[in-house]
Amino acid sequence: MLLLKRLLFFTCLFISAKTFAKTIITVQSPDKQIKFWLSTDANGLYYKVAYKGVLMVDISRLNINFKEGGLFNNSLHIALAKPERFAEDYELMTGKASKIHSECNRVIIPVTEQSGAKRTLNIEVRIFNDGVAFRYCIPKQGGWPEAVYVTDELNTFNLTQNPKVTTLLRESYTTSHEGIYTKALLSDLKSDTLMDMPALFEYPKGLYLAITEAALRDYAGMYLMKQNGVLESRLSPLPHQTELKVKATLPHNSPWRVLMISDKPGTFIESNILTNLNEPSKIKDWSWLKPGKTTFPWWNGNAIPDTSFAPGNNYETNMYYVNFCAKYGIEYHSVVEYGLHEWYVSDGQGFQPGPHSDPSKAVPGLDMQQLCDSAAKRGVGIRVWVHFYALYPKLDETFAQYEKWGIKGLMCDFMDRDDQEMVNMQEEVLQKAAQHHLHIQFHGAYKPTGTSRTFPNEFTREGTLNYENDKWNDIVTPDADINIPFTRMLGGSTDYHLGGFAAASPQQFKVHYTRPFVLGTRCHMLAMYVVLENNLGMVCDAPERYINQPGFEFVQQVPTTWDETRVLDAKPGEYVVIARRKAENWYIGAITNHEARTIKPSLDFLSDAQYNAEIYSDAPVSDPNLNHLVKVVKQVNKQTVLSMILTAGGGQVVHLYPLKR
Repeated sequence: MLLLKRLLFFTCLFISAKTFAKTIITVQSPDKQIKFWLSTDANGLYYKVAYKGVLMVDISRLNINFKEGGLFNNSLHIALAKPERFAEDYELMTGKASKIHSECNRVIIPVTEQSGAKRTLNIEVRIFNDGVAFRYCIPKQGGWPEAVYVTDELNTFNLTQNPKVTTLLRESYTTSHEGIYTKALLSDLKSDTLMDMPALFEYPKGLYLAITEAALRDYAGMYLMKQNGVLESRLSPLPHQTELKVKATLPHNSPWRVLMISDKPGTFIESNILTNLNEPSKIKDWSWLKPGKTTFPWWNGNAIPDTSFAPGNNYETNMYYVNFCAKYGIEYHSVVEYGLHEWYVSDGQGFQPGPHSDPSKAVPGLDMQQLCDSAAKRGVGIRVWVHFYALYPKLDETFAQYEKWGIKGLMCDFMDRDDQEMVNMQEEVLQKAAQHHLHIQFHGAYKPTGTSRTFPNEFTREGTLNYENDKWNDIVTPDADINIPFTRMLGGSTDYHLGGFAAASPQQFKVHYTRPFVLGTRCHMLAMYVVLENNLGMVCDAPERYINQPGFEFVQQVPTTWDETRVLDAKPGEYVVIARRKAENWYIGAITNHEARTIKPSLDFLSDAQYNAEIYSDAPVSDPNLNHLVKVVKQVNKQTVLSMILTAGGGQVVHLYPLKR
C-alpha cells in the first residue's frame, strides 16, 4: 500500500510538472547583444529584455483588452515558433539616410486561450541590433465578429535599475504635444500621468532605452503611465467617450511597440528602426516630390520694408517674399495670413474656421493663380497654411483647386488628437495629397512613427514646443533644444520654426510678436539645421534680417534630406554633435545647453580625400553680440580632430567638401 501511494505521488508530480511546463520563446538580435524572452504564467503573457547580459526589462506584461471577451490572458498556450533572419534593402526619399539596410531576427508566435472564447492572437516580434519591436496581429476567426473593439492595451514596461526619465507629461489625450520635458528618476515620476513618446530612459551604468511606436495606422496613439511603480501603456480613446479605443476590422494589426536599446544615445538618432517597421510606398511615381526650405512669414509678423504698395493678403506682399526666395535659393514661400486673417475665405475668429470657411477660395485681392504662375517663373514653389477642420470637409475640391493653381504643398494645422479617427483622417489627407502632387506638413499633430516610408509626401510634423513660442514667451531655451534630439526627434522629422537671426541672451531677450528674438547664439541657430532631422526647414525670419548677415550663406547651402547620418558625440541634456552627408558633402552641427564647453570630435568617418572645412564658430565670450560669429576655412582629412569651442547656449557648424584633384 505504501509503495502504491508513493507511485501515485510521483505520478501526480509528473503530471503536474507537465501541465505547468511553459513554452519560452527566445529571440536575439543579429549581433546577439539583445535578448528577448516571451512566455506565459498564471497571469498571461510576459516578456523580458536583456542587453549585453544586463536585464533591462524584467517580467512585463503583454495584454490587450477587447469589449468582446475581455482581457486576453486566460489560460494561454504558446505554440512553438522558430525565429528567422529577415533582411531588406530599401531607399528613402526623405529622412536621415537614403539607402537603408535593415536586418533583424523575427518570429510570429500564435497564442491561444485554452478556455472561454478560445481566441487566438499572433505576437510578432522583431529584434534588431538597436532595439526590440513587437505587435499584436489579430486574425479573422470563428466565434468573433468581423469587427471588434479594443478597449485598451495594458502592456507593461518593468524597467530595472530605476533609470532617469526624460519625458513630456500631458494632461489629457487632446494635446498639441508641446511642452517642456520633465527629467526625474522613474521612482520619483508622478503616477497616473500620461507620458508622451518617444521617452528616453538613462540607466545608471551607461545604458539607454527609449520607448515609442512605429507604423501607427488605423489604430489609436499610445502613451505611457506609471502604475504601482511600473510603466503601462494607454491608448487614446475614440471621440466623445472614454471606453473604446480602436475599432478593428479583422484581420487587424496593432502598431509596433518599440524599445530602442544601446550603450550610446547617439545610436537612437542614427537608427532607422521605425522606417524598417513600416511598409514601402504603394505609389511608384514620386518624381514630383521636392524637399527643401521655406519661408514662414507668420513667425516674423509678415515683416516687409517700406513699400509703395499696401501690405496685406495680396499679390505684392507675397511677391516680396517670392523674390527673396528666388534670389537666395529658398525653394518655397508659404502663404499664411495677414492681419490675423487667413489667406483664404473664412468667417471664423482666431484662425478657427467659421461655418462658411473655404480654403479653396482666396480672399478678395489675392489672385492665387497669378501668384503661383509668377513664383514658378522664378523657380519658387508656393505653399499654404490651412486649418485642418476647414480643409477636411472640402478635401477633394480643395486639393483639386490647389493642383490647378500650382500649389506644391501645405501646412495642415490644429488637429491636436491621435485617436484612431484622427490617425485615419491624416492618412486620408496624405493619400489624396499625393494624388494631387502635394506635400504635407502636419502642425498641432502627434509624433511621427516612420510612416514617411509609406507616404514620403509627409515632409515633417510639429508635436514639439518650438521657436514659435518666442513670439510670446521665453521658455524655448538652449536647455529645451538639447532635449529634442533624444526624445521627440527619435520619432522622425521635427518641425521647429528654424531661422531666427536675432539671437539674444536671457538678459537681452524681450517678447516681440513681430521680428522675434531667439535665445542662444547665431551659431546655435545655424546648428539646429543640422542637428534636427527636418525635411522642410523653415527660413522664418524677415528677409532683411538675412541679407548680408554672417551665417546666411550656410542656411542657403544646408540640405534638408540626407544620405547618411552619424552622431559624433552626445550626452543627453548637455550637448550633441551630429554629422550628416549629402552626396560628397558633410555638414556637422553641434549645440550645447546653458553651459560652455569644448568638444573634440574625430573626422575619421571621412573618405581618404582632403576636404575644405568652412567652420562657423561662436564669437569670443568678450563679444556681447550673440549674432556675431567667426568663420574660418581650412583643410582637414580623416585624421583631423576638431576642437569645437561652444559658448553658453552656443553651437558650431562645419561644411566639409572634398578638394578637387
